[in-house]
Amino acid sequence: MSSRSINNAGRVENVNLGDNFGIINQGAGSIDASAHWYHARIGQQNITIAGNQYQFLNVRLAEATQLDLLILSPFRAVVDQGILQATLAKGHFLIVVDGLDECGDKQGVEAFINHMLKFFEEHPNIPLRIFIASRVEQHIRERLETDGVLLGNLDSHSPHKDIGRFLQTSFQTIAMQDRVIKAYVRTRGSWPTKLDMDKLIKHINGSFILASTIFKYVVQLPTQKNPATPMERLPLTLKMNGLDGLYAQELARSEHLPHFRNIISTIALLFKPLAIVGIAELLGIEAFEVIRVLLNLQAIVHVPGTDEEGKVTLCHTSLRDFLATESRSKTFFVPPSFHLHLSYYCFTSSIQSGNGQAYDYGRSRFDDHWHSFLDSEACDFINEIERLKAFQPLVFDKLPYHAFLCSMFFYSLPVTSRSVNGKSYLLTECAKQLALAAEYPDRCTRLWLDDDLRYAVYTPSHIVQFTQHTYEGLQQSLQRASTAIHANFPEILERQLSSTGAEKEFAIATTSYSGIDIFNALNWIVARARFKWAELKITPLPPLELSFSVNWGPNQLSASFG
Repeated sequence: MSSRSINNAGRVENVNLGDNFGIINQGAGSIDASAHWYHARIGQQNITIAGNQYQFLNVRLAEATQLDLLILSPFRAVVDQGILQATLAKGHFLIVVDGLDECGDKQGVEAFINHMLKFFEEHPNIPLRIFIASRVEQHIRERLETDGVLLGNLDSHSPHKDIGRFLQTSFQTIAMQDRVIKAYVRTRGSWPTKLDMDKLIKHINGSFILASTIFKYVVQLPTQKNPATPMERLPLTLKMNGLDGLYAQELARSEHLPHFRNIISTIALLFKPLAIVGIAELLGIEAFEVIRVLLNLQAIVHVPGTDEEGKVTLCHTSLRDFLATESRSKTFFVPPSFHLHLSYYCFTSSIQSGNGQAYDYGRSRFDDHWHSFLDSEACDFINEIERLKAFQPLVFDKLPYHAFLCSMFFYSLPVTSRSVNGKSYLLTECAKQLALAAEYPDRCTRLWLDDDLRYAVYTPSHIVQFTQHTYEGLQQSLQRASTAIHANFPEILERQLSSTGAEKEFAIATTSYSGIDIFNALNWIVARARFKWAELKITPLPPLELSFSVNWGPNQLSASFG
């Protein structure tokens, strides 16, 4: 369950309770009945629940709060109103929560379970049951080992017969469709043989996802690099080391193709899946280049039938785990630092294009990918920034690179992160990148300077040691930026503020600001530091404490000197 459930634009976006919950009943017609009390319009500002209008603007809701707001309270309200009497006569409603262990926020999961248990304690007779399917995790088991919860252990149930039936049916179906298999069966007899099936089931060892992936691998269409027939591939699966071996072999089918690493890394790390054209737009490549890579990976990646609709997703989350673990994936490893690349791609899409899937995703997620980059334990901030520049040298001479770094360095000033120790580096580099961006007299530069981008603030405050060296670096870069703005964009000079430094505080909106807002904030910092040192009358000039804090009431980011 993602903590980013409601986006800053006031839209209900990716509300994961809607993704992970199925509201069903033990009788027909229950979905139609439930629609009477639950209606969410994704992409709209308003959500109607039990006849009431709710509007979410610039807020983040915990999973437990979502559960109560979207499911439990509305359900209790309509039951009390007697709306579902006819449907409830057929049995209790059932909510299925699948993959609870896959939610990364353990504290959020614990609060989520505690809220469910408290709800049933307060309403023991409500006609609702919740079914949770999850791997055994300590933080989940501890909360569920209590009265009112019936625990079942699936380890005592052998899935071998079910897997055998699944494989038998699947192979029989494909044998009636595939001409090669048909010809083989006419000549050699049934395929797979009973001995083949017994070996395969034993090798799968109770893993349905492995069974499904192996089947897709065996029956996939041959390629120039792997022209083997299904009959030739089947024995190869018995030599594979579980899913890891299968994943590595499948990924190898496309690793020689252009943009393979960017495409597979993007699919693995996106917060919300995109269509083929969305991935292409985000990476700045053609849709056919994405398709060429994905067609070889259909055993492990869901590839939609159209380029514009349907989402590209991993067949199972175990593939993401594989890609994110270097000891397992080796050359296919997707490092957390790729979030930095995705943040840049998102930012570029939000500046250079005015619509489309990449534009929508980019504007709402560029800061999330940046924050995931900062949060990485292995993040070497400055070196990763330099590697990003070296990764695509032809791209980073253009405006979006300078605008991107200026915006994200400024955004990171109040963020507490173990990866960013030198906040003075952020200040001086922010001003330097601002000047470089302002020297590009094109439409994208003007848009970035004048248009507000939306940001999510994660931490409330931070203090920066402001030295004379930092002051001199900022002043030089800001003079250069001011000259460029005057020469190239005189029409937006009215938004450029001047400061004497007498103002004790400078504030901008936490959720949205433009390039010119960053310029004004840095200009105030220089003026205020000069004013403070003039008051102190001390030589040499002592370091000052520059504080960044968030005022949640008016949603303002404030800067002040202590």
